[in-house]
Amino acid sequence: MIGRIERAVGYTILTLATVIVILPLLGVLVMALDSPGSGSAAPSLANANHFGNFAAVWQQAGFGSALRASAIIALPTVAITVVASVPAGYGFAIMKFRGRSLLFYTLLLGLLIPVEAMIIPLYFDLRPFGLTGNYWGVILPDSAFSIAFGGFWMRAAFLSAPRSLIEAARLDGANTLNTLRCVLLPLVRPQVLTLAVLVFVGTWNDFLFPLVMLSGSNIQTAPMSLVYFQGLHTTNFTYLASAAIITAIPVVIIYVLLQRSFLRGMISGAIRG
Repeated sequence: MIGRIERAVGYTILTLATVIVILPLLGVLVMALDSPGSGSAAPSLANANHFGNFAAVWQQAGFGSALRASAIIALPTVAITVVASVPAGYGFAIMKFRGRSLLFYTLLLGLLIPVEAMIIPLYFDLRPFGLTGNYWGVILPDSAFSIAFGGFWMRAAFLSAPRSLIEAARLDGANTLNTLRCVLLPLVRPQVLTLAVLVFVGTWNDFLFPLVMLSGSNIQTAPMSLVYFQGLHTTNFTYLASAAIITAIPVVIIYVLLQRSFLRGMISGAIRG
């Protein structure tokens, strides 16, 4: 049983942590609503009523096409990663075959090799196939690196599944695919959605891969447009804050929509994995 003192201390710590997290976000929001061209890094709450800043930044930075480009890259990357990671994690966790451990540790190399060390050789490898300067030049490498984490993540999720369910499914005549689809997949649904959120956030915020792979094209992702916009408005903190909020809105929306499954997947992974 948790006593009153422990509960009070817990609520106090959570309250302080919430305040520490929320205050900077509120500061950015107030700065984004400040009068344009104020040039102040410490805006006043009384002047935080200029909602037209977002429309001005949207038009000047071309965030419409940038957000669309980021969505075109992030959504297929999430789909490819999830579709490949679920059976990979199932195979490494449940199925027994020769070389399973060797293949799993080979997969983990994708987590150990820095992306910065691979980006230039990868660019020259993909260029002869026409996979640079277009969306696939970013989607395929992002998916490949994400599958390394996804396979590791889903393996931990399937290892935590009760063996009695798997044995019962096999006694009922379910094959490998049916066991995965009908028995285990509903059980690890929070972990799958958590993986999707993590991959989406990582792909959406990625700057290096699009910068290199999309060089020579007119395609710009949201982080790229934000960086270029920052170079044009280095002292206009109001517009910079507005641009940062516009870039982060899709990530916030995804998290809000999937927050319950995301928290369940993270907590389950922390407890079982």
